[in-house]
Amino acid sequence: MPLRTDVLVIGGGATGAGIARDLALRGVDVVLVDRGGLAGGTSSRSHGLLHSGARYAEADRVGAEECIRERRILGSIAGECVRDTGGLFVELEDDDPDYLRTKRDTCADVGIPTTLLTAAEARDRVPDLAPDVRRAMAVPDAAVYPSRLVAANAADARDHGARILTHTPVEGMRVEGDRIAGVRVGGRIDDAIEADYVVNAAGAWAGRLAAMANVDVEMQPNRGVMVSVRYGGLEPVLNRSREPADGDIVVPHDDEVVLGTTSVDVADPDDYETADWEVDRVREECARMLPPVADAERIRTWWGVRPLYAPDEATREARGISRGFFLLDHADAGAENFASIVGGKLTTYRAMAETTADLVSDRLGVHEPCVTADRRLPGADDPDRLDEFVAAFDAGGPSDADVVSGLDRSGP
Repeated sequence: MPLRTDVLVIGGGATGAGIARDLALRGVDVVLVDRGGLAGGTSSRSHGLLHSGARYAEADRVGAEECIRERRILGSIAGECVRDTGGLFVELEDDDPDYLRTKRDTCADVGIPTTLLTAAEARDRVPDLAPDVRRAMAVPDAAVYPSRLVAANAADARDHGARILTHTPVEGMRVEGDRIAGVRVGGRIDDAIEADYVVNAAGAWAGRLAAMANVDVEMQPNRGVMVSVRYGGLEPVLNRSREPADGDIVVPHDDEVVLGTTSVDVADPDDYETADWEVDRVREECARMLPPVADAERIRTWWGVRPLYAPDEATREARGISRGFFLLDHADAGAENFASIVGGKLTTYRAMAETTADLVSDRLGVHEPCVTADRRLPGADDPDRLDEFVAAFDAGGPSDADVVSGLDRSGP
C-alpha cells in the first residue's frame, strides 16, 4: 500500500534535512528519503568551512549577507556542530594588496566585522605562517561538522513526526496531468509514496531527479578535492587573500587540518575521474600560507561534488558560477506540486530550507511561521548525543571523521 504524506522531501543532505525539520516544526506531515545514509552526497564531503561571507563580499553581496546572517544563527543554535575558530585572510608578498583592501571595504558595507593585522600580529595567532606574510585580516569564519549538523536536523524532524527513510532510492515518478501523483522508491521501502507536494533537494543530482517528472533543471556538477593532514594547534581558518583558486583554504580540526580545494566540472556526479595533480596542487598551494602542511602526514583524501546551478552559464569557468541558491517552482513547467532547491552552500542550508518551507506552506495553506533560526538543535551541547544521531541516520562522512566518535578515520 502506498505511503501517504503531505510533503515528500527527496535528498537527505543538509538542505533536505533542514526542510524536513522546518516543515515538521510547522506541523506538516513530512517524509524524507535518501538513496543512502544522510549527508552522503555533498554535505559530509565538504571542507567544513562555515563562511562568514568574507570570501564572497566583493563578488556577491547578497550571498555574503546570507552567509554572515546564517553563520551567526548557526553559532547560536548548533552548539557542538560548530567550532568557533575565527578566520584569517592571509596576504603574501605575491598577492595584490588591492584585493584585501577592497575585500575589507566591502565587508564593512555588508556588515561583516574585520580586523586588519600586521604580519607580526598574524604570526602571534599562527606562529607557523609563511615568512613572506605581509599582513592579514581577521573575520568571523568557523569550522562546521556536517555529519552532526545534518543528523541533528533529521533528529529534530523525526522527533516532531517526520519519517526519515535512509537507503530508499527514488526509482521513478508517476505524473498525472499537472501533478506528481506518486514517487516510486526502492530499497528499504520498495513501494510508492504519494504526497501533496514533492521537494527536490537532491543537490548535484537534482537535474536527474527533475527529469523523472519531465522537468528540466540544468545542473553543472563540479568536483573538488580535500586533503586532511596531521597538524595540531591551528586555531583560525586560513584563506588566501586572492581571487578564489585551487588550494586557498585551510580548516582546523583538533590534531588535523583540512586543505582545500580544486574546481573541475564533471558530467556525472556518480562517475568521475579524480587526479593526483589535484592533491599535489592543494597541498602545495596551502603550504604557501602554512609551510608545515607540505610534508605533514596525510590522513585521508576525498572528493566532493558541488551542486552548481547553471541555466545560462554552461560555458563559464566553474569558479564564476554563482554559489547562491535558487528555489525553482515548477508549476510553470507543468508540475504544480513540485519544486527544486538548488545551488547554495552548507553555510546557508537553513535559509534554503526556510525559503523552501515557506513556498510549500503557502501551497498547502499552512500559516505557521518558521522557527528554526531561534530553536537550538537537539543534542547541541552534547557531542556524544550528536554522534549517536550520526550513527542512527548513517550520516558519517570524511569531512569530520576525526571529530565524530565511532567513524572510520582512515579514509580512502
